[in-house]
Amino acid sequence: MKAHEYVVSLTWDGNTGRGTESYAAYSRQFSAGVPGKAQVIGSADPSFRGDPTLLNPEELLVMSLSSCHMLSYLALCALRKIRVVAYRDQATGLMRADKDGGRFEEVVLHPHVVIADEEHLELARSLHEQAHSGCYIASSVNFAVRHDATVVVGQT
Repeated sequence: MKAHEYVVSLTWDGNTGRGTESYAAYSRQFSAGVPGKAQVIGSADPSFRGDPTLLNPEELLVMSLSSCHMLSYLALCALRKIRVVAYRDQATGLMRADKDGGRFEEVVLHPHVVIADEEHLELARSLHEQAHSGCYIASSVNFAVRHDATVVVGQT
């Protein structure tokens, strides 16, 4: 089996001059990136004193699951000559905080796919299960990742 390694650099940018002297004394802002690619500027969720204008790790996790499913699905469609003309998702994640921190309970993907040809409609609908199985990110998490997909025929 071929191994894939990913290296990401992460830097905390939130020292406001007092370090972590107290829980309220520092910013949660961070920057992350991969050489040669755009950097991500993020923060904690606003519930944890983060900047609401920046992406937080929880949103990035849901985004990773959504994009992995989409890329797996588009590849399956391309290999079967199903022409997808539009794809969007409104993914949702549910995380519950508890005395030990918290955990994600589930992520639900809501892909809305538009294909060009009605003859492929049923196959296009069925490929979401295979895309889910083929998504490395979904296979790596310890909570439910479900999808509630819609596939329609149309043009963009």
